[in-house]
Amino acid sequence: MMDAVMSNATGLEIAVIGMAGRFPGAGNIQDFWRNLRDGVESISFFSDQELSAQGVDSALLQDVHYIKARGILDDIDHFDAPLFGFSPREAEIMDPQHRLFLQCAWEALEHAGYDPETYAGLIGVYAGVSASTYLLNNLAVNHELMQAVGGYQVMIGNDKDYLTTRASYKLNLEGPSLTLQTACSTSLVATHLACQGLLSGNCDIALAGGASLRVPQKSGYLYQEGGIFSRDGHCRAFDAQAQGTVGGDGVGIVVLKRLADALADRDFIHAIIKGSAINNDGSLKVGYTAPRVDGQARVIRAAQIMAEVDPDTITFIEAHGTGTPLGDPIEIAALTQAFHETTSRIGYCAMGSVKTNIGHLDAAAGVAGLIKAILSLEHQQIPPSLNFEQPNPQIDFAHSPFYVNTRLAEWKANGTPRRAGVSSFGIGGTNAHVVLEEAPAIESSPESRPGQLLTLSAASHAALEKATTNLVEYLKQDSGHALADVAYTLQLGRRALNHRRMLVAHDQADALQALEICDPKRVFTSFQEPGHRPVAFMFPGQGAQQVNMALELYQNEPLFREDVDRCARILQPHLGLDLRSALYPNETQREEAAQQLQQTWLTQPALFAIEYAVARLWMAWGVPPQAMIGHSLGEYVAACLAQVFSLEDALLLVAARGRLMQELPRGAMLSVHLAEQELRSRLATNLSVAAINAPALTVVSGPPDAIELLEHQLSAQGVDCRRLHTSHAFHSEMMEPILKPFLSHVKRVTLRPPEIPYLSNVTGTWIKAAEATDPDYWVQHLRRPVRFADDLQALLERTQVLLEVGPGQTLTTLAKQHPAQAAKPIVLASLPRSQDRQSDRAYLLHTLGRLWLAGVSIDWPGFYASEKRRRIPLPAYPFEAQRYWIDPPSSSKQPGRSAPAAPPQKADPADWFYVPFWKPAALPASLKSEAKP
Repeated sequence: MMDAVMSNATGLEIAVIGMAGRFPGAGNIQDFWRNLRDGVESISFFSDQELSAQGVDSALLQDVHYIKARGILDDIDHFDAPLFGFSPREAEIMDPQHRLFLQCAWEALEHAGYDPETYAGLIGVYAGVSASTYLLNNLAVNHELMQAVGGYQVMIGNDKDYLTTRASYKLNLEGPSLTLQTACSTSLVATHLACQGLLSGNCDIALAGGASLRVPQKSGYLYQEGGIFSRDGHCRAFDAQAQGTVGGDGVGIVVLKRLADALADRDFIHAIIKGSAINNDGSLKVGYTAPRVDGQARVIRAAQIMAEVDPDTITFIEAHGTGTPLGDPIEIAALTQAFHETTSRIGYCAMGSVKTNIGHLDAAAGVAGLIKAILSLEHQQIPPSLNFEQPNPQIDFAHSPFYVNTRLAEWKANGTPRRAGVSSFGIGGTNAHVVLEEAPAIESSPESRPGQLLTLSAASHAALEKATTNLVEYLKQDSGHALADVAYTLQLGRRALNHRRMLVAHDQADALQALEICDPKRVFTSFQEPGHRPVAFMFPGQGAQQVNMALELYQNEPLFREDVDRCARILQPHLGLDLRSALYPNETQREEAAQQLQQTWLTQPALFAIEYAVARLWMAWGVPPQAMIGHSLGEYVAACLAQVFSLEDALLLVAARGRLMQELPRGAMLSVHLAEQELRSRLATNLSVAAINAPALTVVSGPPDAIELLEHQLSAQGVDCRRLHTSHAFHSEMMEPILKPFLSHVKRVTLRPPEIPYLSNVTGTWIKAAEATDPDYWVQHLRRPVRFADDLQALLERTQVLLEVGPGQTLTTLAKQHPAQAAKPIVLASLPRSQDRQSDRAYLLHTLGRLWLAGVSIDWPGFYASEKRRRIPLPAYPFEAQRYWIDPPSSSKQPGRSAPAAPPQKADPADWFYVPFWKPAALPASLKSEAKP
């Protein structure tokens, strides 16, 4: 199918990548399709008691011409004001059309999988709205409110002009923001203009649609013979008994994108807009509100020509279909004229009207029909058009390409892509037509990393719980989408709000099991105040090395593997071997490699390579260090990332440092639970303080026999101490013989001022440019004690998120035990401890999730740089709607609800919606000539 679609590509196609809507009987798109598929008529019929409660005069209720029916929405008085930053008063005075449009805009973008806060392109809004009856019936008559709030604020909240610009403001959309009005065709005209905006490059994504809500909702209408409204509250489009339509409320939005971009970005495509057109009937018709065959036929044909589609291949028409005795025959005559320009086939194209299900939605009518056609293409089914028994005798179906589809039918492709046309015609003659085509077939989802990070967020804990429940229900349905695509969409396609939850899951069943019970050992939840959360990297020193450290990352993360490979290539002439043979040996060489990694000449280059590669991976994922701290060798990694050394120079120095140390006599090191000054008084002259890791944790370095003697003495005094697994006495006087040789190496490299701040082991505070660029500093760094406790104190005064970057968790432990812990920093490790036997990959994902929980911004596209994932439709945000409503003053009689002064008159014959059809014999001539009277 994809070949058939793409072979007919014009380069002007627009993809529909998301939708949202509220329609009578349907709170979302899924319910809407279910009702369409099942042939549900969602028109409400009201009791006298319901209407009386809305203030309808009892005399009007007794009038046989008063039809007590409409298509209505639930809870139009409710809105999630806090989510959008509205005060209660602002929400109360805002037209519910604007409020629901705003919520649907949020939902439509989520359905498309895009968060405007992180999307780099321009997002435009094209839409229209019906007149504000909330303003007329509830606000304007409330004089105290108007005086208290002010007319300007009321206007801002209710006038048509501010529908789209408010959505752009609240959602941070920077593309064109156009409110337009063409009566009933408004939202389909908006769709056409949105397509043009995309094709002209004014935006990269466009929202198009409309909203129409009448207040009060529970109200009827006076039937007039020949008028637009039906005698009995049912719309019978194209039927012999058709006498008009019935009003309805609704909001609908589609999300559009250039097809080429949507395919490149692997968006979920619901359908393709192949072409669209708009025009106006002009004056050659019987009246301003009357339709015109030629005008409609031209716009239909223009859309087909733009689409470069043969009408023979269009097998469904979602018609304007108001069910008026004059409008329906004119519409079929126009369609037939347009189709018969290139085909003589008859009876092959199904048609229907969504107005038979939900009524006429005025400014939202066009987008409702568009969404119906899109859903029909997506599900490959044509839903029934309701209330059709016998065709209107003025419609010549027998010699047309069309038939009214009255039952749910399989939509067969018949050798070409499924295609549909959608029409919408407005009072005043602005016509719109859109040609749709089914979405191209997509390739199966590619393989992903083992394990997935699922993220959820909401504006409140209650909404987070509901979002979790909705995700569980979605996963239970087994949509067929890969869990990796679920994770991808949640990460890229949802705004990161303050209440957050994360889980690392192996597969869908694992995710369901953990989320259903919200397993506290695996599902982590937090609340974070908004704001930037800088991260500091901590690089460990010698002692954390082991065979196969970060092996899973090397196997599964291309960026990590590339950096390790690069380090190995640079180091090979300095080491005389391929570093990877020691890091990741085969099983027969494992023992030999383990012994090699205990040798300082290889340990230090190996640790540097792993720490450097892990750091670069974090940076590629959007977690750059705002500050850094290293322990001994770890400071070299920090300096390299800060651009003090190039990678080549850093590896040269690390290899030389390790080799020179290896040539020294063996030494030993002892970690002692005493403060530096207290311990110094107990040291022999041949022992040195090598590191101050905490205020009461100091490392001593020196000859093995002297260290052994000190260990016995301290143990006898009840002082806790522990021998470290090292081969040499680092940071002691035993390093003296290699200071000058090492200085000669440092002098051969280029040293630059640091571009990222980091802590100095030598001074215990922030490195200065003069120090970093002084070769003697690096010599002193080799000899002087590591003042890590002081460094950590300085770091915690600036940064509250610490991330250990490298194997093991030694620095994580030190940071958590530091007295500055009273500031409650978030301390995380990149990799598990060797004894934990956990998956490197899963642990790293878990840490990524914990960083996100802490409020750290993640570059999700960078995270997926090596994968081709796609966005998929997922459950929408669970709005926490509360009632924000101004009721009309109870004493006032609202316009249009009192009894009429005289019986209703027949409609004006010049108005096409109201033409009394009492002279059927005259219709064919008027259809042919349409001459101005």
